[in-house]
Amino acid sequence: MADGISSYQGPVTSTIDWCETNYVYSSCIAEFFNTISNIPGILLAIFGLIIALRQRFEKRFSILHISNMILAIGSMLYHSTLQRVQQQSDETPVVWEMLLYIYILYSPDWHYRSTMPTFLFLYGAAFAIVHSQFRFKMGFKIHYAILCLLCIPRMYKYYIYTNDLLAKRLAKLYVSTIGLASICWILDRVFCKQISRWYFNPQGHALWHVLMGFNSYFANMFLMFCRAQQLGWNPKVVHFMGILPYVKIQKQKTQ
Repeated sequence: MADGISSYQGPVTSTIDWCETNYVYSSCIAEFFNTISNIPGILLAIFGLIIALRQRFEKRFSILHISNMILAIGSMLYHSTLQRVQQQSDETPVVWEMLLYIYILYSPDWHYRSTMPTFLFLYGAAFAIVHSQFRFKMGFKIHYAILCLLCIPRMYKYYIYTNDLLAKRLAKLYVSTIGLASICWILDRVFCKQISRWYFNPQGHALWHVLMGFNSYFANMFLMFCRAQQLGWNPKVVHFMGILPYVKIQKQKTQ
C-alpha cells in the first residue's frame, strides 16, 4: 500500500500493491511482513526435500519441494520490491508448481507417459512467455483457480482410497490451511481500506503466505504417502520432534 515514501527501487510498477504500508521498516523492503512471511515455506520445503532425498523418493518429489522454495523466494523478491519483473518471479512459478502437481496426481494412471510431461512443459513455457508480455490481473486469478480445481478430483480419490488415519489427517490439514489462507487473502483484499485505518494491521496477506507454506508441505507429504503406498513401500506418518508430520517408508529389500 503506497504511502509516499521513496526508495532506491523507484515507484511501484507491479499490478497489485497489497494492504501493507510500504517501506515502514526498511528503505530496501517494500512490504516487510509480506516478504519475511515466506521464510516458513522455504524452511518446510527444505525439510521436505531432505526427507525425499534421504529416503530416495522419486525425483518428481524433490523437484516439487524445490519448486516450493523457488515460489517462496520469488514471492520474497516481489513483495520486497513491488516491481513488475519481480512480480513475474512470483506468479509464473505459481503456475509451474500447479502443473507439477497435476503431473504427480495424474501421471500414475496415464498410459502415454511422454505426452503429459511434454504438454505440461510446453504449456508452462508458453504461459511464461505470454505472461511476461501482457498484464493479467483477474485473468491470472481465474487461471490459477482452474488449475487448482483440476487437482481436486484426484486428491479426493486418493483421500477416499487411503485408510491410514494419520495420512487422512494430512489431507485434512491441507484442506483446512488452504481454507484459512483463502479467507485471509480475501479479507485483506476486500477490506483493505477499513483495515488500513485500524491501529493494528493483522497482515492478512502475510498470513496467507505462512498458511500456504504449510499447505504445500501437507499436500506434498500426503502425495508422497499415496505414491509410496502405490509402490508398496509401506509408508507411515511419523512426527519430527512430536510436532511436524512427515512420511517414513520401508522399502522391501530385493533379493
